[in-house]
Amino acid sequence: MIRSIALLLIALASQVQVEAFQMQMNMPGMVSKKVIVTGAAGRTGSIVFSLLNKDPRFDAVGLVRSEDSAKKLIAKTKCNLEEIVVSDVTQMEFEKEAENPHPWPYALDGAEAMVICTSAVPQISKVSIIKAMLKIPINILTPKKKSINFRDLRFKYKPGQYPEMVDYVGQKKQIDLAKKMGVKHVVLVSSMGGLDDKNFLNQIGKDKNGEGHGDILIWKRKAERYLCLSGLQYTILHPGGLVDPPEPNKMELVLDVDDKLMQNEKKSIARTDVAKLCIAALTESGGKSVSFDCIGRQLEGEESAKSAEETLKAFLNEGKTCDYTLGPKGM
Repeated sequence: MIRSIALLLIALASQVQVEAFQMQMNMPGMVSKKVIVTGAAGRTGSIVFSLLNKDPRFDAVGLVRSEDSAKKLIAKTKCNLEEIVVSDVTQMEFEKEAENPHPWPYALDGAEAMVICTSAVPQISKVSIIKAMLKIPINILTPKKKSINFRDLRFKYKPGQYPEMVDYVGQKKQIDLAKKMGVKHVVLVSSMGGLDDKNFLNQIGKDKNGEGHGDILIWKRKAERYLCLSGLQYTILHPGGLVDPPEPNKMELVLDVDDKLMQNEKKSIARTDVAKLCIAALTESGGKSVSFDCIGRQLEGEESAKSAEETLKAFLNEGKTCDYTLGPKGM
């Protein structure tokens, strides 16, 4: 009798160990939150995906537009091919439900959350580089003038990858996809400065006459408003200038609303910190929707920084969120 009880206890202990191991290793038997990361091959999206992929609380799926992007993501994160889905959301037809009630890949089913990291990315004009270099000899001979005036450099977007198409139409499609799939929470990585239509980022892609495919912050803000009205729970992040400082990162996260942080002299934030805030949003939001700006503050001396979870939780307790009635008309 005693021997039987002992064997039973050993069997139960073994089962507990197996279950604990499954949880640690994020094996199929584990109950984890499935999260889709769009723009997963990008500089910020790949960090978000990588952190989620290493966290046993989550089952991360990287959504990319092309096979080249999939290869890029595998090279960056060493993830498995089955953790990536190649699909162009902008080509999905949600209006023709009778003809195709399931226009998205089945591998995306069951997701509880989506982190949107897509963004139009400008490329520098080679002609503007040549012109700037030709000015160097004259600039060197001119007192108090820098050898290269970086404002002389011009940027443009690839055809079809303009801010309106990527940051507005594309993100609307992703939000629509989230609703159709029954996703409960959308985390959107946007940008700070959205209240100022004269922000220099809005000039990228335009010519001297102000014509062209620009206004990236305006299109981003329109997509944010669309998400706010979608009925989904949302967390919208407005990072300052994105940087990649060497590790360990000695920055404290600072959160606020309505571009107040634009008044700071330094307005940058590490991509890794943005990614950590995305994950904190998935665990600490408590069903609350919120939109906020975020930057990093350099720590001094023996100061220690709060974690992203602690920072976000304290901010949520303040009850603040961005006011979408603010900003120039049309934004």
